[in-house]
Amino acid sequence: MSNNNERPSRRLALLGDRPGSYAIARHVRMSPRKVRRVVDTVRGMDVNRAIATLRFAPQAAAEPVRKVIESAVANAESAEGLRADDLYVSQIFVDEGVTMRRIRARAKGSASRILKRASHITAVVEPHSGDKKEA
Repeated sequence: MSNNNERPSRRLALLGDRPGSYAIARHVRMSPRKVRRVVDTVRGMDVNRAIATLRFAPQAAAEPVRKVIESAVANAESAEGLRADDLYVSQIFVDEGVTMRRIRARAKGSASRILKRASHITAVVEPHSGDKKEA
């Protein structure tokens, strides 16, 4: 059952043949809905500005998002030889991870379900092209 030939690599799916890099944080123990609020604020920013914005953001989800962006920048610097000052956050998105189900005792011997959600955060950084300069 090896269909490895048909499925593209993750880098090819995210970047194609463009220069840049990506990072993924999996099983982050925060609701995807809460993380998406933070992610939407930094999409399209320069990485230095995005990291500074996330460092002082009051939301708890800002820390794992900042770490993912910093990891993507470090990957771009080491693997691709790109400078951090030239990079911007071209794509960043949040997928739903595994949901842990827990039980809370209720009245008359019944129980209700508690859903503890997790997220997968993916960040893609690319260098600015000559004609397109993001703010």
